[in-house]
Amino acid sequence: MPYRNDDIPMTSALTLPERDDLANDDTRFGALRSHDRFDYLPITARDTYRWPNGARLAVYLGFNLEHFAFGEGMGANLGPVSPQPDVLNFSWREYGNRVGAWRCLDLFDDLSMPAGIVLNTSLLDHCPALVHACVARGDELIGHGHTNAQRQSDFEPAHEHDLLMHCRSRLAQATGCAPTGWLSPWISETHHTPDLLARTGYRYTLNWCHDDRPVRMRTAHGTLWSVPYPQEVNDIPMIVGRQLDGIAFADMIADNFDEMYAQAEHPTRAQPLVMGIALHPYLVGQPYRLRHLRRVLTPIVQAAQRGEIWLTRPGDIAAHVASVSLTQPDAVMG
Repeated sequence: MPYRNDDIPMTSALTLPERDDLANDDTRFGALRSHDRFDYLPITARDTYRWPNGARLAVYLGFNLEHFAFGEGMGANLGPVSPQPDVLNFSWREYGNRVGAWRCLDLFDDLSMPAGIVLNTSLLDHCPALVHACVARGDELIGHGHTNAQRQSDFEPAHEHDLLMHCRSRLAQATGCAPTGWLSPWISETHHTPDLLARTGYRYTLNWCHDDRPVRMRTAHGTLWSVPYPQEVNDIPMIVGRQLDGIAFADMIADNFDEMYAQAEHPTRAQPLVMGIALHPYLVGQPYRLRHLRRVLTPIVQAAQRGEIWLTRPGDIAAHVASVSLTQPDAVMG
């Protein structure tokens, strides 16, 4: 039956109040709820500074090492989800810990490339040799929950507090170094997460992808730094979500690097920027993708060897901006 609107009155027939003060009506059209963690400040309106050795662009790898419960919980998927135990998707993810991660570490060794290891503590029970290989390389260990089979945003405050404390103490006990940074499993937060991170001794978070520069976040327990972590230059959303192949993902990294380097080194608008590259070994550790990752990382390392960029770890970025904040507080506002 054709759509008819005979019973709907025309706007001209409605009786509406004549008002000329709606621009100032703050009861229905006021400011929206804010997180109150930082203020809005455009990237073009901030003071500048430099990274170590005079660089303008800092680049780091966020290498995610994760473990998933067998037959239960969440997980990234290669194919359609099957009834548990979902052997296809579980074993695909496990390839990352058994093979892909080791191939990637070999590549990072070949390139003398540091990494920030975003780590589930359950790996210390499942494959401790992999964790210790990263420690031996001098990589930074970053807290990433106990397992990626759980979402942090589902936790009550006491449970979340205990999770953050557990990850710091477990990694400190196993490796001799407590993590200073955090990335929530599935980038999931509660309203209390930044406060709890600062309270439990973390110095920075990778959860917020709102900027290309580190930003000081307000918490109930002092400063927490937000270090940019990519949700675009990230193999999970690009390869799994948007179905890019290894060639296109590598090209994306190259294009992002070239453009950010040009922005950072602009002759009149130079800025200290951060470019992260987020990787998961069950994706980029597949041989046909690893070849293209090697292709795109090689010129980035060469740029660092020429002193054109700072190739680093996210914890070093957070430490540097904390130092800058002592003498240039306006440069790290957000």
